[in-house]
Amino acid sequence: MESFRPDVLLADKHPFGVGDELVPALEVVRGSGGRTVLGLRDILDDRETVLEEWGRRNFPNRVPMYFDRVLVYGERSIFDPIDEYEFPPLLADKTFFCGYVLNRTRREWRATDALPELPFDRPTVLATAGGGKDGVQLLRCFLNAASGAGWNAIVVSGPETSERDRKALGAHAREAGAMFRSFQPGLSEWFERVDALVSMGGYNTIVEALATGTPTVCVPRVVPRFEQLLRARTFERLGLLQVLEPDRLHPLGLRREIEAALSCSRKDLKQRARAAVDFDGAHSAARHLIRLAARTNATVGRRAASIVPGVA
Repeated sequence: MESFRPDVLLADKHPFGVGDELVPALEVVRGSGGRTVLGLRDILDDRETVLEEWGRRNFPNRVPMYFDRVLVYGERSIFDPIDEYEFPPLLADKTFFCGYVLNRTRREWRATDALPELPFDRPTVLATAGGGKDGVQLLRCFLNAASGAGWNAIVVSGPETSERDRKALGAHAREAGAMFRSFQPGLSEWFERVDALVSMGGYNTIVEALATGTPTVCVPRVVPRFEQLLRARTFERLGLLQVLEPDRLHPLGLRREIEAALSCSRKDLKQRARAAVDFDGAHSAARHLIRLAARTNATVGRRAASIVPGVA
């Protein structure tokens, strides 16, 4: 960090690293005239947990000392961390809301990107568990719900699913008449082309589903954090998805939720999402960082000019 001397350092989620290992880097950047920014997702966890964890490490007071700006990848009107997590005035003053970050990059289509060949006389439902590390129970339940249902089923287990679970899910999918893939690059590009989605409540998956107006049944993770559950409930209140909590997960109940999702108007969902949610978070965050970098360069230039004649 001392040799690189960035104009701006952006830390993600953990202000000082897992064990304060980022503190020396922050001090070097700030000491050389650089700017420091903390990026946070829309929701961290439930109120009590965040207050305890942040309070234990004195984050509410330390973050304003080490960071010039806090960027929240969400909207205050949808979920307000300043109020929910009791940000003190100095921290609140440095906090800016960017909107939700949506990956707008579209890769060139390849043959492997195409949806599997399925009967066109029935709707298609896609189930995914993100990385797949802890979503096996959801995918098993989905395959049980899909058996004998009036819709096509596709399961993408995720790259972190164990080999044992991949084999078991693949066999289960064949029995249920479903399509199975362990991994699919650019999976979110399928969202616009299926009729409904069953997923957990990860930030990227939910934002992609909302932006494409995909009718979604969300079964959020609740261990080790409540982040996904809180996010799912927040968007459910806006009428943008359906939530089935893990303790209520059962094939018949999941099938009912899927059938309800299939009856939703995709056009109406997309219009509601576009009216309620700002999906320009990536561009907004980039603008913040560029402005800070420009200020850093101007400040460093003035310092250099005062020290070395002829430097402007």
